Amino acid sequence: MLKSLEESWCLVLGVSSGIGRAIALGLAEEGVHVAGVHFDTASRAEEVEELIGEIRGKGVEAHFFNANAASRSTRQEVVPRLAELTGSTGGVRILVHSLAFGTLVPFLPRAGWDKQITARQLEMTLDVMAHSLVYWTQDLLAAGLLRDGSKVYAMTSAGTSQALPSYGAVSAAKSALEAHVRQLACELAPQGVAVNALRAGTTVTPALRRIPEHVGYVERAAENNPHGRLTRPEDVADAVALLSRTDSSWLTGNTIGVDGAELHAAAGAWG
Repeated sequence: MLKSLEESWCLVLGVSSGIGRAIALGLAEEGVHVAGVHFDTASRAEEVEELIGEIRGKGVEAHFFNANAASRSTRQEVVPRLAELTGSTGGVRILVHSLAFGTLVPFLPRAGWDKQITARQLEMTLDVMAHSLVYWTQDLLAAGLLRDGSKVYAMTSAGTSQALPSYGAVSAAKSALEAHVRQLACELAPQGVAVNALRAGTTVTPALRRIPEHVGYVERAAENNPHGRLTRPEDVADAVALLSRTDSSWLTGNTIGVDGAELHAAAGAWG
């Protein structure tokens, strides 16, 4: 049974840009109040304030926290505040993990790269882009903010099964993230909370532009997608809204492709 999302709350980790931004805006259109965590310098302050204004312009609340989402102290600050904000409205209906901060350094030296990845870089990437999902889920559940009907979404990528020269650490993090999704789905099933990974297709976001090889990769993806275009952040936002309109937790533990069948299309055959 589908239901309205009006007056519910979402928490978007990585809210200020890319897919996280689009999801926040899309859910606001559905009447969802938005809490968001982002980690930006002062140079983006005006842009972030504009986003907050745009969300509030849709008739919902917006409360952002500019802090490191992978930090325990951030969770200690944000979770009690969420409890105050949501009150008796049902806690956090939707948790979105869309953190795209990781190292883009090859494992081994090669032409153009004198230094190989360090243990600190590798551990940081997995902590931010994978393990932090577990920690946020633990703290939200302990605070009574994840309840029957809540949805948890983690943004993954085809990098779990593909290799790019500089993408090794992120690929490992995305693989771990999908494993965490499966484990959390099973452990949260008794609480009626659904947990899924969303595998967006190639999407031009600030995170993608940081990948050294992104230009050629984007060109090939656009050619190969049977829809004749790349995935847009709004495509993922639509999927989140649609999948969240039910209290059922039976669709859980999956990696769901939101890519226009990009992953499955034979290279070049659909041009």
